[in-house]
Formats: sequence, structure tokens, C-alpha cells
Amino acid sequence: MENIIYNELLIRGYNVDVGVVDVREGNLHKQLEVDFVCNQGNKRYYVQVALNIDTREKNLQESRPLNNIGDNFKKIIVVKDNIKHWITEDGILIIGVQEFLLDKNSLDL
Repeated sequence: MENIIYNELLIRGYNVDVGVVDVREGNLHKQLEVDFVCNQGNKRYYVQVALNIDTREKNLQESRPLNNIGDNFKKIIVVKDNIKHWITEDGILIIGVQEFLLDKNSLDL
């Protein structure tokens, strides 16, 4: 699924990179991966890809890197399920892969 999302982002004209977020927890220093950092002109999106986020633990795992990014660019989680898109309390857009692929403006929802 990540390959499909990656290819779609390239087709839409984005420069796509993998992101790393540094997180400090007490004396521990961790690096969390953001699946895709997408840039096009002055637009930037952070995209995580997950099969599902149907448990609290999985939701936290996928949103944690996004919540530790220190800017206000849009953050998105694309899931396999065919769901109606929604926005979390933290401002992260959750969208199904089908809607993401069929709506070329899906990143701007």
C-alpha cells in the first residue's frame, strides 16, 4: 500500500521523502519515522500509511511521529479501510486509501 501511495504522490507532482522526527523521553533519544514528507512549492504534507488504526495502541503508534513534528503543515494518515474521512482532536486527517486515490484534492480536505 505504501508503494501505491508513494506513486500517487509522485504522479500528483510532489517531491516525496521519508522523514525522521527526533523525540526525547527523559534521558532517551529516539527517532520516529514519518512515511512520507511531500513538498510542492510552498505546500508540505506529512503522510503516514497504515492498514488500520482500529485499536488505541495502533492509533497512537501511527499518530505519534506526526504529533511530534514542530510545524503546522498538514498531517495525514491513510488507512486501507473504506471510511469517511475525519479529523482527530490533534488535527490529523484520517482518510481511506480509496478516497485518497480517487480524489486528487484529497490532501486538502
